[in-house]
Amino acid sequence: MHVHENVATAPFLYRALTRDIEVCVEPFYLAEQSDPEDSRYVWGYRVIIVNHSSIAVRLTYRYWHITDQNGQVDEVSGPGVIGEQPRLIPGERYEYCSGCPLDTPSGMMFGHYQMQTDEGDLFDVAIPAFSLDTPDLNRTLN
Repeated sequence: MHVHENVATAPFLYRALTRDIEVCVEPFYLAEQSDPEDSRYVWGYRVIIVNHSSIAVRLTYRYWHITDQNGQVDEVSGPGVIGEQPRLIPGERYEYCSGCPLDTPSGMMFGHYQMQTDEGDLFDVAIPAFSLDTPDLNRTLN
């Protein structure tokens, strides 16, 4: 994937817009890190956050709600993302990749980021729900 491609036309992109902060997610299956025989399925996901607003915001906190295909829920929260609390000025874009292991061949994730303005106002920005689906699912299940 090229970093400079048009976000709107990228494939398999899940998008949400909250208070002019856009969050786009592209999940991808990591076959080399997965071991279906040991019920280990791993996905990566690329997140792009774009500040379309007229004010600077800092990403201070994250919350993820992860559900596997058996309905098992895992909640993950904490400060920032990948050890950072990026500040985005108007028009700026921030991108990072992370990952998620599951015990089942599919699942879904959604959540929110907490943003803080320079004045100290806090608000939540939606992370769109996206599905984690193993390619060739029929072949891996008997």
